[in-house]
Amino acid sequence: MISVKNLNMVYRIYRKPPGLLASVKGLINRKFDYVKALYDINLTIESGEVIGIIGPNGAGKTTLLKIMSGLLHPTGGDVMVDGFIPFNRKKEFKKSISLVMGQRSQLLWDIAAVETFLVNKAIYEIEDNAFTERLNELVEVLDVKHCLHTPVRQLSLGERMKMEIIASLLHSPKILFLDEPTIGLDLKSQIAVREFIKKYNVNKNITTIITSHYMEDIKSLCKRIVIINKGAIVHD
Repeated sequence: MISVKNLNMVYRIYRKPPGLLASVKGLINRKFDYVKALYDINLTIESGEVIGIIGPNGAGKTTLLKIMSGLLHPTGGDVMVDGFIPFNRKKEFKKSISLVMGQRSQLLWDIAAVETFLVNKAIYEIEDNAFTERLNELVEVLDVKHCLHTPVRQLSLGERMKMEIIASLLHSPKILFLDEPTIGLDLKSQIAVREFIKKYNVNKNITTIITSHYMEDIKSLCKRIVIINKGAIVHD
């Protein structure tokens, strides 16, 4: 399902010199620092597996998720996800995966979440009957029918995360990437999100890759844990 071989990722960061004159000169003669975010990553994830990726801040967890989901082009190595090279961003690939980032929303802030769902319906070319069936199922399981038509900015953090999850699953992806899915949520909402992810994986056999600093997320959901530190896998 997912194969990562000898993956490397290096970020080129502009080094801004101090002072106005030096900054102006820097526009012409730019200098850069190079930061190695991932180093020789090798990883295989089977279909239906739930895997937790943990490590300290800046270890490379989110970078790895972004590469596997096609948001970043790696510096070196090979990545195959469901038979696709992620950074090529082919239409079929984008329909087969979904990425939920706890610190970044895909919902349109000033309109109801259901309006974003309709936008996603058009983007992913979901048939009317399938869309209605999936939406009703997800809304019922996550118990958010009462706030479907509420502007997103008026939702609680827990309600908003549930809507993010619905938006990410409407097109029935085979692979779900979750980056800090319970960050900032109260205990009740954390438990609700964890229970949903667990049941959804069992019922749909969806491959799920989770990063989290909340060890309860990892303990409750993952049978396999990968630890990353300073861009390298130190334990699997």
